[in-house]
Amino acid sequence: MHRQWDIFFLCVKLVSLFRCNLFKQFWCPCCHRLVLMADPEPVPVPAQVREKRGCPEDEDKEIPSKKLRVEKDSKNGGPPHPDEEEEPEGGASDGEEQGETFADMMKHGLTELDVGILKYVSDHEGFSGILKERYSDFVVHEINKQGKIVHLDDLSIPVEEQPKDYDVLTEEQKKQLGELQLFKNKETEVSIEVVDDTKEKRTLVHKAIKTQFPGLETKTEEKEGRKFIVAYHAAGKKALAAPRKHFWPKKRGSFCHFALYKENKDTMDAINVLSKLRPNMFSYMGTKDKRAITVQEIAVLKITAERLAHLNKCLMNLKLGNFCYKNHPLKLGELQGNHFTIVIRNISGTDEQVQQALTSLKQTGFINYYGMQRFGTTAVPTQQVGRAILRNDWKEVVDLILKPRPGGNYFLIHYTEKEFLVRCREEWAKTQDPEAALKKLPNKRCVEGQLLRGLSMYGKKDIVTAFGLIPRNNRLMYIHSYQSVVWNTMVSRRIEAFGLKAVEGDLMLKGKEAESHSIHDIVMPLPGFDVIYPTHHGYRELLTADGLDIDNMRHKVKDYSLAGAYRRVLIRPSDVSCTTTPKISLVHSDFEKLENKPAPVFNTEGKYRALRMEFSLPPSTYATMAIREVLKLDTSIKKQTQLNTTWFN
Repeated sequence: MHRQWDIFFLCVKLVSLFRCNLFKQFWCPCCHRLVLMADPEPVPVPAQVREKRGCPEDEDKEIPSKKLRVEKDSKNGGPPHPDEEEEPEGGASDGEEQGETFADMMKHGLTELDVGILKYVSDHEGFSGILKERYSDFVVHEINKQGKIVHLDDLSIPVEEQPKDYDVLTEEQKKQLGELQLFKNKETEVSIEVVDDTKEKRTLVHKAIKTQFPGLETKTEEKEGRKFIVAYHAAGKKALAAPRKHFWPKKRGSFCHFALYKENKDTMDAINVLSKLRPNMFSYMGTKDKRAITVQEIAVLKITAERLAHLNKCLMNLKLGNFCYKNHPLKLGELQGNHFTIVIRNISGTDEQVQQALTSLKQTGFINYYGMQRFGTTAVPTQQVGRAILRNDWKEVVDLILKPRPGGNYFLIHYTEKEFLVRCREEWAKTQDPEAALKKLPNKRCVEGQLLRGLSMYGKKDIVTAFGLIPRNNRLMYIHSYQSVVWNTMVSRRIEAFGLKAVEGDLMLKGKEAESHSIHDIVMPLPGFDVIYPTHHGYRELLTADGLDIDNMRHKVKDYSLAGAYRRVLIRPSDVSCTTTPKISLVHSDFEKLENKPAPVFNTEGKYRALRMEFSLPPSTYATMAIREVLKLDTSIKKQTQLNTTWFN
């Protein structure tokens, strides 16, 4: 049924718009779907803690578990967003005559082995499935700090008790003022005659208009011996985009909180759409996946629910609702977690296999690895840049970010770099001239452009300052990526050495040794100057091999000094449930429920079934790692490509 690879390459060009984040799945143009394939012949391992399963050609190879793998010629672009499923960058379009297979093209990519993800904790047999064939197959609801799952189920405006003194406007006047506020009429002003002409009465009318209709200004005019209060827009249509801080009722909370429902859109992109370039007015507890349907709580300073609700009429793939006023903003990390509803299509597992997998997930959980999206998707992983920063090797930092990358000439758009980035790197390699390389970039806000602009301003002798032009969060993601790969590697080694039992030398959250506790009580540290290390394992050796001093994790640049942190080794999801049937419904989204739309259903014809999973996870935990434990799949694009190639052949 499937074409040869040369025909496949041409088809990929036509379907390159299908961007698949979570597992970087393979799009089959013949099946019109994404494919995730498990190893068709897994090697049985009787021990409770099992090694990773690889491709058939890897079965006889020794899995490196004693040394952190860092490839010298790999490279990454910009750091991934902390909680976002990252996607490969675009690429050039001149590689059709290369004659390489898709798997060959992916040979420079990372696998889970490269970032320390080596172990499973369950002994059930894995099975195949298709994840995120559509963004609507992956639904995330935030769990707020009160432990409540955030839903969009109310689009109404909260009714506020108005001061009696402000009840001086008739319903007709309110209608006219409302239309003026939203530019719905041809008039540029509304005049209200003050019959009872006293200063106190005029003051009340002025305050009532400004309070109930933010964006409007008022003035008093006299016409033919009669006095009028005239309402008008002082700032034109810009008034709708900027929050009004004057005449905000004292009893109303300063922040309007609302539920943000979004489809296939990044959190920051959504905030930028809402904020009209004033994102600092908005606060939230965490970012959410792009390729998904997500619902989360947002707070904004002194913008009314009416104005926010009005945006629903013109927004695409965004809806706002559940409005209320509070006296505080939101802070990153305040959430209790996220609730996931995930559809995995065309599963190959039997009911018994699925039940075993879900039982293990409930009872034992999964290793709390940092997922693949933490490390980028191009030829140089983010942790290499982070390691160079920590070693103060700034020449290597520049080289890693700007040097030409393996695979730069491949034509598959979503797995290689955009052509202008390829040309920029080529120019840098040839001339080492930041201004000449910068001219090759139409968009200079990318990481490469910001670094080149810094080098052109401060020169190659002051790389630290030049590197500082990259936004702080992006710079720190490189270092956090390095911490993450160290944590993954050390946890894999610890589980390999001691299995799923607590042993002397393990740490609990209080930093005390835990001899009589279970594996679910154990934490492992991310490296830093303010953490305690377990006494039984070799953080020192690993960091020394990477050219770092475990006793001196403070950096000359304060931003890059690592305090460290603790992370649980195993996570058990809560509220776990699943259904497997050919007639399983797709996820019925919050917005579809509001619109009273029926839940869509799968096509009941076909050989395979679907698995619908629901579970809740704490913050900074990767749902991909929970799914990995269920399916027993390597979640990297490189391994997925190899598995798919094996399946096609």
